[in-house]
Amino acid sequence: MSSVEEGDLVARVEGAAGVIRLNRPKAINAVTLEMFRDIDKALDRFEADPAVAVIVLEGSGERGLCAGGDIRTLWESSKVNGDLGKILWREEYILNARIKKFPKPYIAFMDGIVMGGGVGLSAHASHRIVTDRTKLAMPEVGLGFFPDVGGTYLLSRSPGEVGTYFGLTGQTMNGPDAIHAKFADAVVPAARWPELREVLTKVGPGASAADVGKLINGFATGETSGPVAAKEPAIDALFGFDRMEDIFAALKRDGSEFALATLKTLNEKSPRGMVVTLKLLRLARTASSLEECLVREYRAALEVFRSDDFREGVRAAVIDKDRNPIWSPPRIEDVTPQMLAPYLAEIGADELKFN
Repeated sequence: MSSVEEGDLVARVEGAAGVIRLNRPKAINAVTLEMFRDIDKALDRFEADPAVAVIVLEGSGERGLCAGGDIRTLWESSKVNGDLGKILWREEYILNARIKKFPKPYIAFMDGIVMGGGVGLSAHASHRIVTDRTKLAMPEVGLGFFPDVGGTYLLSRSPGEVGTYFGLTGQTMNGPDAIHAKFADAVVPAARWPELREVLTKVGPGASAADVGKLINGFATGETSGPVAAKEPAIDALFGFDRMEDIFAALKRDGSEFALATLKTLNEKSPRGMVVTLKLLRLARTASSLEECLVREYRAALEVFRSDDFREGVRAAVIDKDRNPIWSPPRIEDVTPQMLAPYLAEIGADELKFN
């Protein structure tokens, strides 16, 4: 066993597996710029090493794989007109695209909390394992942001309007619903992970994605849909619109307990964030690749970084924790096409480019 202990990230070879462990358990393994860079270096090593047959991504501690990116540091940079957003998102999104195309089976163990940046490191993997404890969410609209890290690509490929619902409400998926929404592939009970992990470290050289999939399925429960899947007909009817005003109107008209609860949730979110999210989700439906969505997300993210809504959303949720953001503008009706345009504009020399 060769090992490189890298503080917030552990990257080492265990048998046939190149193991990447996010190692900030007190922060539910929230990812920093340095961690993204260390993951990229680890993937370089593991890709070149013929003894490594598979990659295994996991998180330290009991609480979850990853609660997302290091939002506080981004907030501090945004407040002083810094450039951390530009640097971090560029490197993160390029890494997300690399994971999707990685030439060896890449297995993500999506136990416990998996949010934001944690979704970017796991949901583009070739093999995505959720558990009986998984709580997966893209809650960015509550921060004046939108589901990034390829979230618009993933959500736009969920069945019906399920992805629109999850993207706009930030609601949590359990393991089976993550499979239904196409964010994951198999539910494996958390208690069985050590046994499966041991098997994965003994995979033969040159193991194919299909071989690894069969191994995982030997431990899987076979569940493929959770509580949100049961609401899909209602979700399709309520979220099948291209304007936020129409979604709000449909929810008000419907008046069911589910519709009113959903309306209450949406009323807490950033109006600008919701309009940007819905537009990006609709554009993603016709995208030919993850990279195309990431380029669009990068343009929008840089605009978000400059916005009062992002600073206010993070302040209310993470810094002061008063859960009472004052959004600008305060209502969906006040978000004009002129406000939306900069989020969709090409940015010239700063465009995101992939190797």
